[in-house]
Amino acid sequence: FFNRSFCSISNERSKQRYLTLSYNLFTLFSRLSLFAAAKEHRQLILILRKMAAEARKVLLILGALTLACAVDPVSHRKSHVLKHGTSERLTSAVRRQESQKKAANKNMLQDRYPFYHTTSQIRDEARDLVNSCNGRASMWSVNESDVGMDVIRVNSSKPDPPNRVFIMFGEHSRELISPESGLALLKMLCGADDSQHDLVRETLQESEFAMILNANPRSRLEVEEGNYCKRTNPSGVDLNRNWDEDWSKESANFGADSFPGPQPFSEPETRLMKSVVAAYQPTTYLTVHSGTLGMYMPWAYDMEHLASRNQKPMMEILQQLDVDHCQCPFGAAGKEVGYNCPGTSLDWIYDKLNISYAFAFEIWVDSALQADLKDRWKQQHSHNGSQLEQGQSLLQLADKRFSSLFQAHESDFVHLSTKEGSDTHRWNCFKQYNPNTEADYNSAVSNWAKAYLHMAQKVVERMKDSGASATEVK
Repeated sequence: FFNRSFCSISNERSKQRYLTLSYNLFTLFSRLSLFAAAKEHRQLILILRKMAAEARKVLLILGALTLACAVDPVSHRKSHVLKHGTSERLTSAVRRQESQKKAANKNMLQDRYPFYHTTSQIRDEARDLVNSCNGRASMWSVNESDVGMDVIRVNSSKPDPPNRVFIMFGEHSRELISPESGLALLKMLCGADDSQHDLVRETLQESEFAMILNANPRSRLEVEEGNYCKRTNPSGVDLNRNWDEDWSKESANFGADSFPGPQPFSEPETRLMKSVVAAYQPTTYLTVHSGTLGMYMPWAYDMEHLASRNQKPMMEILQQLDVDHCQCPFGAAGKEVGYNCPGTSLDWIYDKLNISYAFAFEIWVDSALQADLKDRWKQQHSHNGSQLEQGQSLLQLADKRFSSLFQAHESDFVHLSTKEGSDTHRWNCFKQYNPNTEADYNSAVSNWAKAYLHMAQKVVERMKDSGASATEVK
C-alpha cells in the first residue's frame, strides 16, 4: 500500500476506510492485550502489544499523509513512492497534529464548565486555603516515579481528638465532582465558606481531617482535555480494584474499565494512597465516587458477608445521613447490592488498618435520572420500613426489586452489567458522573461537604455512646 501515493486516492471515503480500519485494529489489539494480561498469558501479551504498536504506526502515518495531502495535494500526487526521510517528516507532522489537538482541548473543561477547577487550580486553591487556615492546616506532597499527590491535614481544636477522618477523592479520574466536593469541605474547614460556621466549629472540637483531593492525577489531565469517560490510570488499571483485599484478576471480566492490574498494588497511585493512609492511622475512612447515588460500608468484595466489626453503628450512621443528604440506597457494598467488588480501598482499610468506621459515598447521577431513582427508591424502600426500625441487615438491595435501580444507574461499587465506559459518548459520560450546570454543581458540593462534617460528628457520637476513646475504638 505504501508503494503508491496515498494522495492519489481520489475517493475520500476510501481514505477514511483505511483510517478507520487502522484505528479499529489498534483498539482491538490494545483491548486483547489487556485481556491477555488479566489471564496472565505473558507471551501473548508481548505479541499483542507489538501488533498494537504496529497498528498505531500505520494509523499515525495515514493520519499524517491525510494532513499532508490536504496541505499540498498536487505535489504529493506526483510522488508514487515513499522517499528517504519521509518517516521523519511524517513523525514531525504527527507530533504537530497531536500538539494542535492537545492545544485545542487544553481548556475544554473550563471553556464548557468554568465553575470546575483544573488540576493546577485545585492545588493552588488548596494551598491558599491551608495558608489562611489560622495555622490549623498543613499540606505536603508525596511522589513516586512520575506520580505526585498533595496531602492536606486540618487539625482539631483539641490536641488529641478522638476521631481522625481520612477522605479519599478522585480515585476515578472522570468523577470530577468528587475532588470538587473535597475542595468545598476544605473551604468550610478553613473559614473561606462560613455558611456552616457553627457546624464546623462543633465538628473540629472532636475530629480532625486528612484528605487527598486528586488520587488519579495523571488521568485527570486527560479528562480536563475532554476525555470525560476516562476512569482508569494511564496504564488502564482501575485503582479501586488494585488494593490487596481479596484482589482478583477476574475483575477484568467486567470490562476494561475494571482491570485490576497484574497484581495488587502494582500501580504507583495505589502505593502512594496506601502509604499515606497507613501513616495517618484514621479512625474513620471515606472514599468518594459518583455515577449514581448510594452510601456504602464493608464488605464490597463479595455478596455474602456484612461487616461484623462495628456493623450496627456504621449502618445507623448511613441511615441517618441518608435521610438528610441522599434519600438513596445504602448498606453493605457487596451483600446489599448483589455484586462482588474485590480489591477496593474501602475493604483494605477497614480490614488491614482495623478501623471501625469505613464508608464509600456515591454523590452524583445525571440530574435527569435523579427524580426517577429517588421516586422508585421511596416506593421500594417503604417495603423495608420495619427492618430499618429494627436496625437489621437493612434494605436487601440485592433483591430483584432493587437490582433494576442499579442496572439503570450504574456506579463504582454497583455494576450489574459489563458495559464499558469507553463506549459512551464523552458528553454523556460527563453528565453521568458530574453536574453540568452551575446550580447543580453548587447544590451537590454544598450538600456533600456538609454530609462529610455530619458523618464525622455521628462517628464521635457513637464513640461516646460506647464509652470508647480513639485508641479503644481502634
